[in-house]
Amino acid sequence: MVQTLPTSTAPLKRIATVPTAPVTVGGASRPAVMELTVLGAGAWGSALASLASRNQHSVHLWSRRLGEPLERAIANSAVVVSAISMKGVPNVIETLQAAGLPEQTIIVTATKGLHPQTQQTPSQLWQAAFPNNPVVVLSGPNLSKEIEMGLPATTVVASRDDAAAKTVQAMFSSDRFRVYTNNDPIGTEWGGTLKNVMAIAAGVCDGLQLGTNAKAGLLTRALPEMIRVGTHLGADPQTFFGLAGLGDLLATCDGGLSRNYQVGAGLAKGKTLEQVLADLKGTAEGVNTARVLVQLAQDKQIDVPIAKQVLRLLEGEISPLEAVQSLMDRELKSEA
Repeated sequence: MVQTLPTSTAPLKRIATVPTAPVTVGGASRPAVMELTVLGAGAWGSALASLASRNQHSVHLWSRRLGEPLERAIANSAVVVSAISMKGVPNVIETLQAAGLPEQTIIVTATKGLHPQTQQTPSQLWQAAFPNNPVVVLSGPNLSKEIEMGLPATTVVASRDDAAAKTVQAMFSSDRFRVYTNNDPIGTEWGGTLKNVMAIAAGVCDGLQLGTNAKAGLLTRALPEMIRVGTHLGADPQTFFGLAGLGDLLATCDGGLSRNYQVGAGLAKGKTLEQVLADLKGTAEGVNTARVLVQLAQDKQIDVPIAKQVLRLLEGEISPLEAVQSLMDRELKSEA
């Protein structure tokens, strides 16, 4: 499906270049109108499309479901935003390679997950396929339902290309959605990816009604586990104390708006994984991520005790209570 979202003014003309009249948002100057395509018409893609549309940009929302040509959707877009599930990323990349993507087009990846075969993140897949295009990672504490309701939120756009990051920052920033930049796309992406596994554990904790003390302890230990993985793979540890790490962890582990949290809560209530996933409206990326993460950690000898217990639970090797007990029974040691 290709859908052009309306703005609050008259319909916008399709353009191949960006007008020069600037608009200032939060101290940043942005072009009056840009054309962008959002790939993925799920809750997250629709929320991002709405944010850009409210800023008067010309937005095309694309979905594979109705078989519309991707080439037409991206024909004049200066920015392409990927908000599709991890399993759909490789196929869409292949389609865009066949269609031909101009080297000046900015690719924004808003997917949080890992490729099962290569263990790569979405941005690594995109950059390998389009080595000359700027790639920007968008990640943060962004529950799509709250964003669609117009509640205030923040996010991070990260790239090695500072100009591309600032372009995306200006495109989405508003008085309800504050966008920060950094130059650590690896850390930003891993923060958003790893917290999905931790959200499953948090859902188990709440589903078993283990209390505030237990959940506080879980989240406190979850953060260094995320940092261990990220820094081993080249991330800046400071990134995990920001929005894409701690911020996203707190938001995703806080309640029922997170699909990954719902997976853990459902398992704690005695449902099978198949039953839980059938009830979800959307993809819980943490399920696949846990499998890939534990294998990667084993290959690289990274200690990931929480992720290991989550995977054992997902695979039916242990019960939710046994998973918690396994973490409590670990060897006594210094916190540091």
